[in-house]
Amino acid sequence: MKVDELISKTKDSLQAKKVYAEPYEKDGITVIVAAALAGGAGGGTGRDEKGQEGEGGGFGVNAKPVGAFVIKDGKVRWEPAIDVNRLMATVGTVAVAALFVALRLLKARHASADGPVA
Repeated sequence: MKVDELISKTKDSLQAKKVYAEPYEKDGITVIVAAALAGGAGGGTGRDEKGQEGEGGGFGVNAKPVGAFVIKDGKVRWEPAIDVNRLMATVGTVAVAALFVALRLLKARHASADGPVA
């Protein structure tokens, strides 16, 4: 793939219209799902010791649901998507940090109860 083609495809993939899904309507309720997009690209050209030229590149796009707009009776509300894996990782990290702090406090309390060592 040529570098200019790569850039063109990357731009097409990261357009704002890719963030929102087509509205879905049922029983008077409209839902518009939204996602966060991130992407990047890289490419280059080069010449080997024999004088042969080459070029190449690649790109990637990552999409993650962030929530949905729900429209009912003319009122719009935002319903965020919950990333359970991220939530559990955060809870686990906080629990481990709390355990370390508790152990340090117990150690400090025990050391002060024994008094200074002569």
